[in-house]
Amino acid sequence: VQLQASGGGLVQAGGSLRLSCTAYGHFFSKYGLGWFRQAPGKERELVALITRSGAGSNYAEDVKGRFTVSRDNAQNTVYLQMNSLKLEDTGVYYCAADGSPSGTTFRGEYEYEYWGQGTLVTVSS
Repeated sequence: VQLQASGGGLVQAGGSLRLSCTAYGHFFSKYGLGWFRQAPGKERELVALITRSGAGSNYAEDVKGRFTVSRDNAQNTVYLQMNSLKLEDTGVYYCAADGSPSGTTFRGEYEYEYWGQGTLVTVSS
């Protein structure tokens, strides 16, 4: 499975962006999907995940109520809608696929088998 993320860019604080990640390969719906963020000088962290069917999702505390993850299995695409963006949301965002997801439980990045190339989100004041 190859993942290609897009949609990053420069946005003012309080604004919105929608990231997309399209998968090329088979059996997209067998994977749980996550969005990770790596802020400058920090470790990569999971900010949102969505289950195989799309029925379940989970979020890091600092993005709850602002970010929404969704997926379209017919289009092999996962989305991350980011609203009310803050300066601290700046970073490179990666989509990743987990072949053995555990529902909506956050798992370590080493559990994710396939990764997109990352897309840069810069939030300015």
